Amino acid sequence: MSLEIDLSGRVAIVTGGGKGVGRGITERFLEAGADVVICGRRAPEALPSIGGREAIFVAADVRDVEQIDRVVATALERFGRLDTLVNNAGGAPYVEAAAASARFTEKIVALNLLAPLNFAQRANAVMQGQEEGGSIVNIASVSGIRPSPGTTAYGASKAGLLSATQSLAVEWAPRVRVNAVTAGMVMTEQSHLHYGDEAALARVGATVPLGRLARPAEVGDACVYLASPLSSYVSGASLLLHGGGEPPPFHAAVEGETGG
Repeated sequence: MSLEIDLSGRVAIVTGGGKGVGRGITERFLEAGADVVICGRRAPEALPSIGGREAIFVAADVRDVEQIDRVVATALERFGRLDTLVNNAGGAPYVEAAAASARFTEKIVALNLLAPLNFAQRANAVMQGQEEGGSIVNIASVSGIRPSPGTTAYGASKAGLLSATQSLAVEWAPRVRVNAVTAGMVMTEQSHLHYGDEAALARVGATVPLGRLARPAEVGDACVYLASPLSSYVSGASLLLHGGGEPPPFHAAVEGETGG
């Protein structure tokens, strides 16, 4: 049995698939041979493409169910099937909870929790009618499994997404598998907005046991695996992609005291 992943003939939707982590995911699916439909509120300057094969873009705000339906309909009209949904679109600016307005919090929860749930529901409806079913991958975050100061609503939403992943895996089995990739810090074109200049990025990367931030393509690798036959018995799982995690702060304090 070959361990190479070949998704030729398969169709994937990647939300927010035109930039950052989403672009890395899209490119990996294209490399694996899949046809990919991406969506976002604005079209990327250049569509992700590999070897002359290009993703299809549909303008859509994933917080709007009617626009979700349009993305799914485009995939079906163009390719006749839907094998994988990657719920990648999300994010949040830094705002301390005491200063966050109710409207701000609602928008963050709508983008990071409600939108993935609605998109998954629509994708599942298609996949349940396919002989080979399908796979849904939710892009979660370490913010959902540890304190997330400054992005409280985001962290809470990602925690909810991890819980939903487990519940949906039970409800939609055996035809549809549902998993999550719980990502840590990833180097993208906007990393400087969160972490600072090159020197600051290097210092942040040094806090990770593997010594660097993840690359978008590495998140894509995890998604391709979860969409492939190699993960045929994986459902309701969260794949931690955080380079070893974040060492407990007291370790640094202890080393400072002992001179280690």
